[in-house]
Amino acid sequence: MKSKDKPLTFRGKHLFLTVLCLYILFFLFNSQSAFLALQKSATVFTKILPIIAVVIILTALLNFFLQPKQMARHLGHESGIRGWFWSLLAGVVSHGPIYAWYPLLENLREHGMKDELIVVFFASRAIKIPLIPIMIDYFGLPFTLLLSFYMLFGALLQGVCMQWLQSTKVQQI
Repeated sequence: MKSKDKPLTFRGKHLFLTVLCLYILFFLFNSQSAFLALQKSATVFTKILPIIAVVIILTALLNFFLQPKQMARHLGHESGIRGWFWSLLAGVVSHGPIYAWYPLLENLREHGMKDELIVVFFASRAIKIPLIPIMIDYFGLPFTLLLSFYMLFGALLQGVCMQWLQSTKVQQI
């Protein structure tokens, strides 16, 4: 069944209901602590709300401008070396908390992005562009360049391992 054919469902309903029941239970036994916890949850939610909004907008733009054929060409099974390069680059330039990227990557995966490229994206996020000048100041340019190279190589190696695991899993089935 394609993602277009899926009915709209609230996938986190069990978690939401569990948390709601726990809050009600806490309110019954210790309302002051429960209220403080609820305030803290609201504070965290307001902090991540802009990130969630950006991810929703990016996902909408992605769906609007990129067709599944284009997605498959750049990140799918026919992408070749170009897909690995784009995953590395996207991982390095991506910022913000990792959980904010999950919905976008899920959407890309539904459009044909290979799992190994998702692994490369996650692993290459270890390089933080805003921190590179500080790293150069503390450790020097040669060390920073060598470490960055090893991190990128490690990201590619993890992607290759994922590709190998996927191929052996398919062969076993």
